[in-house]
Amino acid sequence: MKWEVVIGMETHAQLRTNSKIFSGASIEFGAEPNRQACAVDLALPGVLPVLNKAAVAHAIRFGLAVGAHIAPMSIFARKNYFYPDLPKGYQISQFEIPVVQGGKVHIVLDGVAKTVQLTRAHLEEDAGKSLHEDFRGPHGESSSGIDLNRAGTPLLEIVTEPDMRSAAEAVAYAKALHSLVVWLGVCDGNMQEGSFRCDANVSVRPVGQKEYGTRCEIKNLNSFRFLEEAIQYEVRRQIELIEDGGRVVQETRLYDPDKKETRSMRSKEDANDYRYFPDPDLLPLMISEEWIAKERSEMTELPAQKSERWQSEFGLSAYDCQVLTQERATADFYEDLLKQVGKDQAKAAANLMTGEFASALNKEGISAAQSPLNPSQLAQLIQRIADGTISNKIAKEIFTAMWDEKASDPDAVDRIIEAKGLKQISDSGALEAIIDQVLAANQKSVEEFRAGKEKAFNALIGQIMKATQGKANPQQVNKLLTDKLNQS
Repeated sequence: MKWEVVIGMETHAQLRTNSKIFSGASIEFGAEPNRQACAVDLALPGVLPVLNKAAVAHAIRFGLAVGAHIAPMSIFARKNYFYPDLPKGYQISQFEIPVVQGGKVHIVLDGVAKTVQLTRAHLEEDAGKSLHEDFRGPHGESSSGIDLNRAGTPLLEIVTEPDMRSAAEAVAYAKALHSLVVWLGVCDGNMQEGSFRCDANVSVRPVGQKEYGTRCEIKNLNSFRFLEEAIQYEVRRQIELIEDGGRVVQETRLYDPDKKETRSMRSKEDANDYRYFPDPDLLPLMISEEWIAKERSEMTELPAQKSERWQSEFGLSAYDCQVLTQERATADFYEDLLKQVGKDQAKAAANLMTGEFASALNKEGISAAQSPLNPSQLAQLIQRIADGTISNKIAKEIFTAMWDEKASDPDAVDRIIEAKGLKQISDSGALEAIIDQVLAANQKSVEEFRAGKEKAFNALIGQIMKATQGKANPQQVNKLLTDKLNQS
């Protein structure tokens, strides 16, 4: 039997605010356990939540970016369940009326575009954290502890329709969403610190069947690699279970990256199990058209808009724009570079950034914002190519030299050209003398070219470039060599 995979995603994006969603406590990462948990976070008697306006503003901006409906009125609800790291015994979330409704995220996988529909995005608070591994009690005994620093951290939970049909599609969606929330500045996207966590709802069904199979939810996946591995394992597990006569049970599962397998955590709750009801301590959230207009006016240009503009104004390819808009820091770097080299060099600037620059960043695992080189230095490199001082090939050598030495001086390009003697040979007289020597030494190639063999021309070009150590101006060499070979 052939099987179809059905995947829906729930992603928790931690919002970039200075304090928690319902209290004034800090959310700075790395503090000692329980040093950032105030009376509200601890659920002490008599405390009341106060909504953080900045968290709502972030939710509005996200909704605008994905083309969603921003609810003029939304409701906070109590989601009741008991965990040791949930002091109140309930989580403040949104249920029936979320702040962001609908929307879509566009992905591209293997050159094929696809749209993932969003169901909703709602505001909620995070729970604390239970500590088990390597935790010791006051007398050194093996124990468990509770850290409530995360309790009350503002989250935007983003829920999709079950639109994805493979682990690769799910990863493409997660990466696109991650890029978007970081671009907007609503989330720092740090997966190692838990700022961006994915839950995958996975089921399988026979190809052609309309009804969905029983789904299992894989919780708290904090890397794209783990997301892909977990879904692939879960798909195999469910298919094998069904084909062996078993039945998939709706449950929540965790992924063990060491064993590369999912394992059961608990039975999957449905909405009625949480006994949702409106939180009596919080008024309905009212969002005016004026507020929405204000957030829209302050939003940065989105990647798709920037890409469309660059293609229209500068003639960049869709591939160039895709690479240059993957991160906001890269796009900002490119635009700073453009201001210095001008519109005429837009393509040259794109080639440099999508080539040597992107390769160097990937090799070191850093972003454009952390680059040891600045736009002014790359602009100087592009200008030296444009004015004929160096060739594209020599430019790559200079870029590598600058990167390796982490050059900080503004005239690094000219300094390296001078120190290494890399200035391009453009003097016609000097080039003609070298070409004459190469032709005299390679009469066989000359005869082959005149006999109609085009490859012989490239062989002669190679010999000339070798004789000049790659410093000859390629355009001049091509013209001078052509003229000499065509002489009777």
